[in-house]
Amino acid sequence: MTQPERDIRRKLRILKHAEESGNVAKTCRYFGISRSAYYVWKQRYVRYGDAGLINSKPCPENPTLRVAVEVEEKVLYLRKTYHLGPQRIFWYIQRYHQGLKVSEVTVYRILKRHGINRLPKNERSRTVLTHRYEKQVPCYHTIES
Repeated sequence: MTQPERDIRRKLRILKHAEESGNVAKTCRYFGISRSAYYVWKQRYVRYGDAGLINSKPCPENPTLRVAVEVEEKVLYLRKTYHLGPQRIFWYIQRYHQGLKVSEVTVYRILKRHGINRLPKNERSRTVLTHRYEKQVPCYHTIES
């Protein structure tokens, strides 16, 4: 049974119980819902039938607000190939792909949307090789007098 079918079944059971008992307040208290929610469900059921009882988001998704496809593909490629986290993917894109603009939060949301926001527990952590100084002495500026 799919989630929409479960939603319809549950809400129909609540509507039927309220009809049989004749007391909406007690029915809502028994099932743990608000009376305003009950009346919204009842109105949608009268207007649209079973299809009106399916849970839906209040507004449609706006595809213009989505990140570019090439950025999303690059993020997914880096995650699957190198097993990098959101912060390191952000650093990588910022350093090597100046044409692509993306924030660390956006990288996380892309990974979460595709269900790969968590790295496996058995994955060993990657070490970052850093070279602090290019010269032998940190203060390599010389003052000639």
